[in-house]
Amino acid sequence: MTIRHLKIFLAVAETGKMRLAAEKLYLSQPTVSLAIRELESHYQTQLFQRLSKHLYITEAGRSLLAMARETVASFDALELAMKHHSKSEHFCIGATVTVGSYLLPDLLEKFTRELPQMDVFSYVGNTQAVEEKLLRAELDAGIVEGSISSPELVVLPIIDDFLVLACAHDHPFAQKTTFKPADLEGQDFVIRETGSGTRALFEEYLQENNVHIHRRMEVPFPEAMKHAVLTNHCMAVISNCLVEDEVRKGTIHALRHPDGAWDRTFKLVYHKDKFVSGAILTVKRLMEAYAEGSRTYAAEK
Repeated sequence: MTIRHLKIFLAVAETGKMRLAAEKLYLSQPTVSLAIRELESHYQTQLFQRLSKHLYITEAGRSLLAMARETVASFDALELAMKHHSKSEHFCIGATVTVGSYLLPDLLEKFTRELPQMDVFSYVGNTQAVEEKLLRAELDAGIVEGSISSPELVVLPIIDDFLVLACAHDHPFAQKTTFKPADLEGQDFVIRETGSGTRALFEEYLQENNVHIHRRMEVPFPEAMKHAVLTNHCMAVISNCLVEDEVRKGTIHALRHPDGAWDRTFKLVYHKDKFVSGAILTVKRLMEAYAEGSRTYAAEK
């Protein structure tokens, strides 16, 4: 028994004649008759009585009629919905908080300009959260700055970035032009939440150099970190791109690590079994263009 059988049954029940049902469905009359016989054989019951060349629906037929209408309506709705999905393209991209605060809005604007037919959903979380969503196929691609641990994911480093030691303009460290690991011992810091790539890189550095800081605050967003730096006399290790405006204004003093220990990259990530679609390739190209523009700007400075 198939949806085709039910549609033929409904046509016969509604027209009262095999011939009219056949005309309605653009089928031959023998095809309609065969479908009704197959239905009656399948359910082992008579659906129509044939009296004096007229068809009369039976009690079993009336029971099937109500359910068949509901089933066919549900199937038609399913078909319509899936055809709608097939005509529209969907792309889900994830980004870490740093990327989402700085790079993602501009990248998405350029992306939608190039692929206006694409229905885009974006998610912003820390590196760990983006990685987990990629592994569960909840995202098509991600842009992260932290380390990816799963071998199931392809990781393409594209955009250079680096962390800086940030403090308020009136903090004692604002007089420094460089620093050593021991200078951080016991200092008050605001740090990112667990799962953040920024936090992971900084904590690895502290552990390697046997430095112990005073963790005064833990926050999930860069803006909250900057607020703590400016109003709570904390220091922070944060992406340089997130404090460029404050550094220009002179409200925040930023120190790059003298040995490049906090240099890193923004990486494009997707599942190794994922079809590399045009959307993913577009994101990759836009990231490469951004990286090239950043290198040119740095060289001119």
